[in-house]
Amino acid sequence: MDNMIAMMSKVDDILATVGNTDAVSLPKIVAIGSQSSGKSSVLENIVGREFLPRKTGLCTRRPLKVELIRTVDGETHSEWAVFHHKPGEIFVDWEEVKKEIEDETERECGSNKAVSRKPISLKFYSPNVLSLTIVDLPGVTRVPVGDQPLDIEKQLTDMIMHYIEKPNTLILAVTPANTDFATSDAINLARVVDPEGHRTLAVITKLDLMDGGTDAMDILCGRVFSVSLGIIGVVCRSQADLNSKKPLEKALQKERAFFQRSYPSLASRSGTFYLRKRLATLLSSHIRDCLPDIAMKINVLRRQFQHQLSSCGKEVKDPVATILDLLTKFACNYKAAIDGSGNLVLQELSGGARINYIFHETFGRTLQNVQPLDGLSRLEVLTAIKNSTGPRTAVFVPDSSFEQLVKKQIARLEEPSIRCVELVHEELERIIQHCITKEYLRFPNLIQKIKEVVSAKITGRMEPTKKFIEDLIANELAYINTKHPDFSDARQQACSNLLGIQTNGDSSEVAHHKQLARIENGGSGSVSEAGSSSSLPPAITDGKGDFAPQMINKREKMCPKVPKINRENS
Repeated sequence: MDNMIAMMSKVDDILATVGNTDAVSLPKIVAIGSQSSGKSSVLENIVGREFLPRKTGLCTRRPLKVELIRTVDGETHSEWAVFHHKPGEIFVDWEEVKKEIEDETERECGSNKAVSRKPISLKFYSPNVLSLTIVDLPGVTRVPVGDQPLDIEKQLTDMIMHYIEKPNTLILAVTPANTDFATSDAINLARVVDPEGHRTLAVITKLDLMDGGTDAMDILCGRVFSVSLGIIGVVCRSQADLNSKKPLEKALQKERAFFQRSYPSLASRSGTFYLRKRLATLLSSHIRDCLPDIAMKINVLRRQFQHQLSSCGKEVKDPVATILDLLTKFACNYKAAIDGSGNLVLQELSGGARINYIFHETFGRTLQNVQPLDGLSRLEVLTAIKNSTGPRTAVFVPDSSFEQLVKKQIARLEEPSIRCVELVHEELERIIQHCITKEYLRFPNLIQKIKEVVSAKITGRMEPTKKFIEDLIANELAYINTKHPDFSDARQQACSNLLGIQTNGDSSEVAHHKQLARIENGGSGSVSEAGSSSSLPPAITDGKGDFAPQMINKREKMCPKVPKINRENS
C-alpha cells in the first residue's frame, strides 16, 4: 500500500518538474468545506502535528498539498518536513513550518486576506504516519474582507471545482454537525461533480458542540444523506484547547472517550484513528483501480517528450558557437523568405510574394479606385471659385481655387499609402515566426530575444517610412505642376471642347494647330477639314458660320499664340 502511494508521489514530483501537472490526473484526496468548518483541524489530527496557521476568518488562502511519507526507524531525524519551494532545507521545528506556510502565503497573496490558486507543497516524513496525499483547499466564504475581490465566493468555488472535478480525485467533504446539512457547501459541491457519491467521503466535525438533547446518529448512519464511501465523525480540539496548548495526543484520547460515551455503537468506525486507516485504504484501492489508465497516459506523455527531446538536436558543447550558428540560420531563413528561395508554402502567399501582392494588388487597386472628383460636389467647386474672387465675378476658374481643390484630392492619397506601410510591416513580423524552426524550440529565451530584437528593428523603420510618405505628399501639395504633359493635354482638350471643334481622329497636337489655323484665317476652310461651323453654338459664331471676334480674343487669352501654320502643311 505504501509503495503505490509513494510511487504516485514520485510521479507527481516529475510532472511538477516538467510543469505539466494537469496532463495526468493522479489519485489524491482533496478536503473541502466552508470557512471554519474544521478542515485544517482534521488535517492536523491526521498528521499528528500542529503545523497549520491559526487565525480568525479565512486561514487557508492557498491550496496546501501535504504528502505523508512513512519512514523506517534509524533515520537521522525522527520526523521532518520539506517544502517544494525550498528543496534543500529540512524543517524539524513545527513552529518554523507554520511560519514558512504563513510567509509563503503572504509572498503570493499579500497580507490582507487575498487568495491564490498556486499550491504550497509540503512533504512530511515520519514513522508514525500512513502514506497519504491530501490537499487542503480554502474554505468557501461569501463576504469579502480586506483585499478580497467582490466575487471571492465565485473564485473560491471555481478553485474547488478545478480540483474535485477530476475523476481520480477522492473528495473529503468536511461539514460541522451543528449546521444545516441542506445548505452544506461541501456536500452540495461534491454532489455537483459526484452525484452518486462514489468518490465522496463525508467527515462530520464539532459533534461535541451540538445542542443538549440532540445527537448526530441519523447523520452518521446515513439517514439524512448518503455517500458511497461512508460518513465518519471526528472531534477536534476546541478553541479553549488551542488556547491552553493542549497536546494532540491528549485531544485524541479525549476524542476516543467521547465516542465510547456518546456513540458506543459507532465508536469502532469513528474518530481520527479510523479516519486515517480509511483514507489510506481508499487511496490505495483507488490508485490500484486508476493505475492502468495512468500508465497509458504516462506512456503517451513519455513518447511526446522523447520526440520533443530528439527534435532538439545534439548536446550543446560550445554555447557561443551554437548561438552564432542559430542566428546565422535565422538571418538566412529571413532573407530566403523575402527572396522566395526558402521552403515554399503551398497554402497561402507569404514573405516576399505577399509583399508583392500588397504593393501591386491591394495598394494598386486602392489607387485605381480613387476617382479625381470623389468628394467634390458641384456646389463645393462653385463655392471655392466665388470665395477666391471676392467681390468680382469669375469668368474663368481662379488659380487659387483650382489649387485648393486639387490639393484636397491629392491629400487623399496619404491614407492608403500609410496603410500599405502597415500591411508590409505586419507581413515582416509574420516572417519572424515562420523562420523559427524546431531546432530553436530548445532555446525559448533565445527565441524570445530574437523576436524582440528583430521586431524592434522593423518597428523602428515604420515611422521614418511614414515620414517619407508624408513628405512626398507634402511636396506634391506644395507645388501644382501645370506644365506636366498630362495637364497640358487636358487643358488643350478643354480648349477644344470650349471652341466646339472636332478633331476627326487627329492627335491632340495636330488638331490644336488646325484649330488655331482656322481661327487665324477668319474661320474659312472646308467642312471636311474643320467641320461645320453651323453646328457651333450661336455664342461662338457670328451668325454667318464664322467665329465671332470676341471668341477669338478669348482664345488668344486662354492659349498662347503659336506661329501661323499653312492649312496644307497641317
